[in-house]
Amino acid sequence: MRFVSTRGQAPAVGLSEAIRRGAAPDGGLYVPESIPGPVPDAGLPLPDFAAAMLAPFFAGDPLEPALPAICAETFDFPLPIVTPDPARRDMRALELFHGPTGAFKDFGARFLAACFARLGEPLTILVATSGDTGGAVGAATEGRANLRTLILYPRGRVSPFQALQLGCWGPPVQALEVEGDFDDCQRLVKAAFADPDLSARHQLTSANSINVGRLLPQMAFLGWAAACVHAETRMNPGLIVPTGNLGHGFAALYARAMGLPIGPVRLVTNANRTLSDWAESEIYAPRPAVATIANAMDVGAPSNFERLSALLRPFHIFTVERVEDDALRARILADYRSSGYVWCPHSAAAAEAYARLDPGTREERPWLLCATAHPFKFAEIVEPLLGRAIDPPPALGAIIHREARALPVPASLAALAEALDRPIAP
Repeated sequence: MRFVSTRGQAPAVGLSEAIRRGAAPDGGLYVPESIPGPVPDAGLPLPDFAAAMLAPFFAGDPLEPALPAICAETFDFPLPIVTPDPARRDMRALELFHGPTGAFKDFGARFLAACFARLGEPLTILVATSGDTGGAVGAATEGRANLRTLILYPRGRVSPFQALQLGCWGPPVQALEVEGDFDDCQRLVKAAFADPDLSARHQLTSANSINVGRLLPQMAFLGWAAACVHAETRMNPGLIVPTGNLGHGFAALYARAMGLPIGPVRLVTNANRTLSDWAESEIYAPRPAVATIANAMDVGAPSNFERLSALLRPFHIFTVERVEDDALRARILADYRSSGYVWCPHSAAAAEAYARLDPGTREERPWLLCATAHPFKFAEIVEPLLGRAIDPPPALGAIIHREARALPVPASLAALAEALDRPIAP
């Protein structure tokens, strides 16, 4: 399998090179040159299913022999499919938050770290985060001898617990608190990659969803979950995916293109309108990010739109639902009162999109909702709505007493270059 740039101006490369580079030299994003199949047996455990599903992408690459071990390391915590409300049997929640940092980003971060470790060469990871990605990458790369990680996050736009989770990791991880929004952080990462001297001097790579190595495990767990529901119901479940930078959304569409039993795909955004406006008008118009209570989705210029545009037209049929903050709060409270189940703000976007489905559409098949983060990570939003405290799961409770460290920086490439040249303090 070879990987080509969405912009078509860079040579095709193998998987190891695509993962190591993060972005293509022409500024585009790597995509597989073809859509592989067939799909694996639905009865396999998730690590084995993932290894079988991803085998075509690794074929002929130096990482190919390590794929089973990489999947075993990545998928070593539970991924339950639950029915949050017994009164709504057609609604299932795919709980993606049982990893070490309580968010679905744990899968991609651990997959990438396992790949980087086997590539062996010294690398510097740049990761822009609107909340969850940076914490997952920090946890996955802490203590890795051949890696250095710089996490860029927007000042004042992450939750208090997310800020702790971004800055609490020891060397070789460093958090940078950027004076700007997520799109500024993302712009700085792309600018660093576009600077040949800076990129070569620090052996830069990315752990954002611009890196194809982030998308592969997401395709795998979405495909596995859909196959499980299909095996039980003999119907292709609809998939409702909260998305900001469009990595999770693209992974859902690509898994369906590979032949996984996924029915209609409904992508959900918050008040950031770029994707929903495009779905209505087919005009892509990036804009500054708007701060919301679902901050991991606060993206005004989703990078993976390039990949979406590169996907053949029949494969990117989907609908978009936009859910504002008031509706997120109302959904968290309504579902808690009716069933006792607690959504985080991002997962509540999926629940609200499900509730807005036409009743006939809703009842014609099972629906799989991506519950992307543990509600404890957003306790300051969720607890006042519920009128009670939320207990942390063991993994999150284990880091509450860590000390967070972050270096304030302006949103400029010069400031990022200075931070890269500075040794990380122990």
